[in-house]
Order: sequence, then C-alpha cells, then structure tokens
Amino acid sequence: MDINAGEISYQCNQCDKVFSQKGNLRRHMDVHTGKRPYQCIQCDKDFSQKGNLKKHMMIHNRETLAEDRPYKCTQCEKSFSENVYLKIHMNIHTGEGKRPHQWKCTECEKDFSNISNLIAHMNVHTGERPHQCNQCDKAFTLKGNLTKHIKEKHIGNTPKRLHHCTECEKTFSYISDLTIHMYVHTGERPYQCNQCDKAFSRNNSLLKHMMIHTGEKLYQCIHCDKAFYKSFNLEVHLRQHTGEKPYRCSECDKAFTTNDKLITHMYVHTGERPYQCSQCDKSYSDNSTLLRHIKSNQCDKNNLIKHMTIHNGNKLYQCCHCDKTFKKSFNLKVHQRQHTGEKPHRCSECDKAFITNERLINHMYVHTGERPYQCSQCDKAYPTSANLNRHLSMTHTV
Repeated sequence: MDINAGEISYQCNQCDKVFSQKGNLRRHMDVHTGKRPYQCIQCDKDFSQKGNLKKHMMIHNRETLAEDRPYKCTQCEKSFSENVYLKIHMNIHTGEGKRPHQWKCTECEKDFSNISNLIAHMNVHTGERPHQCNQCDKAFTLKGNLTKHIKEKHIGNTPKRLHHCTECEKTFSYISDLTIHMYVHTGERPYQCNQCDKAFSRNNSLLKHMMIHTGEKLYQCIHCDKAFYKSFNLEVHLRQHTGEKPYRCSECDKAFTTNDKLITHMYVHTGERPYQCSQCDKSYSDNSTLLRHIKSNQCDKNNLIKHMTIHNGNKLYQCCHCDKTFKKSFNLKVHQRQHTGEKPHRCSECDKAFITNERLINHMYVHTGERPYQCSQCDKAYPTSANLNRHLSMTHTV
C-alpha cells in the first residue's frame, strides 16, 4: 500500500506490508495468526475476511430464493427479488430497451447500451459490492472501480512471474486470477443469481446468465447466427469474417485478431517459454505447441525408457552433493535446491520463497484464508495436508 511521506504508518512485523490505518493492520494480522473472526450464523464455518464470509453466505441464500422474489410479472410467471429487476424484465413485453443506449435505469435517468452494464450499474442502488479487493477488505459496486483502486493503492501488482495451476496446464500472471480459476476444479460458485438457483464461478458469467431472465441478446452477427452480450465481443468475432488483424508485431510482419494472440506471439522474439511439459523438461512459447508435443507421444517413449530403469536397477541422475540418485532430471534439479538454498518460487504477498511451486500455492492459502483440506472426522479444515495429518494423528487416533 502506498504511504505518503510524513503520514503515520503501521508495519506488519511478520512481513513487509505497511498500512495507513491501525485497524487494517489488525485485520491483516489475522492472516498470520490464523484467527478467523467472521463466523457464519447458519453453520459452523468461520473466515479470516469479511468478504469471504459474504461469498459463503450466498450458499445459504439459495435456500430462501423462492421467498425472496415478491415482485411478480403480470404478463408471465416470472418473479424477481427487487422491483428494479422486474421493471427491466418488463421491457421484453413492452418492446422497449432493444436498441443501443435504450436500457434505462428505473431508479435514475442513466441510459446503457446493453443489459449487462445496466445490471452492473444497479449495484449502486441496491448497495451490493460484489467486487472484492484481494489485497485489503475493500469492496466495490463496479469492477472498474476495483481496478482503479488496485492501481492507486496497491504497489507490486505488476506481473512478475507465472502462477501455475496444479490441476491442469494453465498459468496466470496474478495469484488472484489463479484463485478464480481454481473454482473450476473445486466446484465453488460464489456468484449467485438472485432470480433462480444457478451460481457461477465468475461475475461476468453471472451477468451473461442474467440475460436469460431478460430474454435479450443484443449484438447479432450479420454474417452468421452468432449473437453476443457485448459489442466488443461481436467486434472481435467479425474479424473472422472480414480478415481484419489490427494487432501487428513490431518485430516482424505478423498480425493478429486479438492482443492476447500478439502477446503469445512475442514470446518467439523474447525467447520466453512459459508453457512447461509436466512429463519432461521441454517448454514452449505457446500452449498449442505444448499440446502438439503432448499428443506426439514422445514423452510416453521417453518415460518408458526411464521406467525400465526401475527394473534394471539403474538410476540415471546422481546428486553431486550427496549419495541420492533420481530417475528424472527434474527431480534431481528440485532436490539440489536443498543443498544450494535456491528458492525460485517467491510469494507476491510477502517475502517468503519456496523450493517448489506446489509449496508456494499451499503457502498462498495463508493470505487467501482458504482451508481446502477438510477433516473427515470433524468440521476442522486446514490450509495444508501436513496440518491435516498432524490434526488426525493428535485428535483422531485409533
């Protein structure tokens, strides 16, 4: 956090974080102490951050959805939790709100070009703040306000390294993006539709889903049957028909339809290879080349050769610091870090560093407050499997 010269600052004695208010430091210390002061009144779960409790409460809110939709449409059987959503829905029956800038907020005079922007704007009137900052306890009604807040208040937010998902091949520049992605594997869906019982892992997926209730798809492609919720998505899609490639590489003559594809292409010139094969030491500049490598079965042949060393007693990779040997060069490389002290995987939230990426991800649970390792004998949960095993041996011994 930026602290202006001359202002009183409060520094955490466990890490390098600095806060402008004593209360923020006190809340931050819960991360290190494991304190979880925010308890759910519906069940036994507790949380270190108020925002995590609010997301959790959405699970219980599903049970009362039917009772919470008192505003009924007189033209059809749909009902809504708030009158503003009913008024938006009525545009389907009246024929209004189908042209650009014709989605009008019923609470104020603002016009919007699409329904998703109007729904996001309604948070201003309802008081909802679904966009939670993952670096402090602030939350915002609009995603744009959250982005602005992060840029102004939190330093060190630029991508320094790729964060790897332990469940699949994907990598992310920010730990917050990795956390959201992990919902795909954990099945968690914190964004709840207040019109039905559906829930989503991403807020933008919820906004798209809300179009089902309003019945609108605003932006139709004139070349095919596809329709889009945002004009930008239609604009990108149209490039497939027109052949337009506005993103041009400054190092060569290649051009691309999207900026993401250009960034991936730039790895060819910079020499970066962020896509690592999990079966061997090879890495690639783009995900498609990695997938082709995996499908070629070359790794299977190499793994068979290495596997045969189990039967003939050979161990190919010898540590030069001790007597240990390994069947894979990667395992030797990781092992040697115990001798050299190298810890290449550094936490973006504090100064701690780790030998492996898996240990870094387990450490990140300290900052996010997640406890994915649930005891099968009681309600306790822990951030690491080691903590869970220690709990089992001390509490649930046979």
